[in-house]
Amino acid sequence: MSKSQHKILDVGDSRGPTFAFKLDGLAQEAHKTWFRGEDCHYNPAHENLQSAESIHDHVLSGWAPSAPGITPETNIVAFGSCFAEHISKWLARRDFNILNKKDGAFGETYIARFGEGMANSYAVLQQFEWALEDKPFTEELWHDKDAILQHCNEEVRLQTKAALLACNFFIITLGLSEVWADKNSGNVFWRAIPEDDYDPDRHEFRVSTHAENLENLRQIHRLIRKHNPDAKIMFTLSPVPLVATFRPVSCITANSASKAILRAALDEFLREAQPTDANLHYWPSYEIVLDVFNNRWLEDRRHVKTRILDYVMTAFEHVWCTGTPQMGLNQAWLRARCATGDLQRNIYPMLARRRFDELDKIIPRLSPVIQQMVAQARQEMSERAAFEPDSV
Repeated sequence: MSKSQHKILDVGDSRGPTFAFKLDGLAQEAHKTWFRGEDCHYNPAHENLQSAESIHDHVLSGWAPSAPGITPETNIVAFGSCFAEHISKWLARRDFNILNKKDGAFGETYIARFGEGMANSYAVLQQFEWALEDKPFTEELWHDKDAILQHCNEEVRLQTKAALLACNFFIITLGLSEVWADKNSGNVFWRAIPEDDYDPDRHEFRVSTHAENLENLRQIHRLIRKHNPDAKIMFTLSPVPLVATFRPVSCITANSASKAILRAALDEFLREAQPTDANLHYWPSYEIVLDVFNNRWLEDRRHVKTRILDYVMTAFEHVWCTGTPQMGLNQAWLRARCATGDLQRNIYPMLARRRFDELDKIIPRLSPVIQQMVAQARQEMSERAAFEPDSV
């Protein structure tokens, strides 16, 4: 882990009362007046985020486990927003045991079939209340992406209960704080209201508050600990923005508020609960995508580029999973950086296609950090026999 080195500058310096410090060996400056507490972690400059290792130091710091907690025998349940779907599919391809992606006993559960659409904390909580506490939901709240109503089917409930009780590791991804609700009961829909069912006297759109989401997180945690006390629980926040807002403001600003509400609620919940629950975790996929990568979106400016997602999942696998990861961390990092245009785009294709003569002509023009990254990726790919045609 990187440690800052401090050196006070001359107080007569024209730049004022500042001190110099090094972050990963790179010089930076800060104002020296203020007491900075026992823990002081400086915001990295662009130069500090050039390597895969630097992401561990500056983003995963404080959130990574002391040892991997997921083995092929670990029973995993992942649902929430579409980002949970990415995690599920990635781990399932690696033959990890994703209960709500397996055929058979749990395949018909709503968390398996429609889990990526349960993007608000109310929808997630409803599944725990319904399955574990047999709480009834009499309103027509649950609709799939095609607006088809899903009933509170008892067989599905029992399957869901069995999956939640068998789970060793929950991965719950929140996506948005904007919700549609039934005015009479206050219960919240999975998604919006189907157009044919909308009744202005009965249905309302609203932005759920920080306090509401915080309480939902507390209740989810309480129910898991009541029924499955030893399971690990991980929360993540999806970086995927709103496709639309129903507020009378721009979607971009509404999305900023929506994510801020959820991230603040998650942070407060984790700060109050983690001191007494060592099996409660957070994975900063949101921060990796939003704060590390430039040019991160596809043309719709909503979906994250595949190579970035692959890097986020590779980093997750390296930190959390036992066994040999699907991809080397430096390989995934190099490939993502090329896909975003942060590095010359043809570097990774040259490497993947073993066009080493062409690559060797480019490498001398790269910075030492990037040269090392390419060398490390090449070594990883050689060890895995991972050279193959690959487009970026």
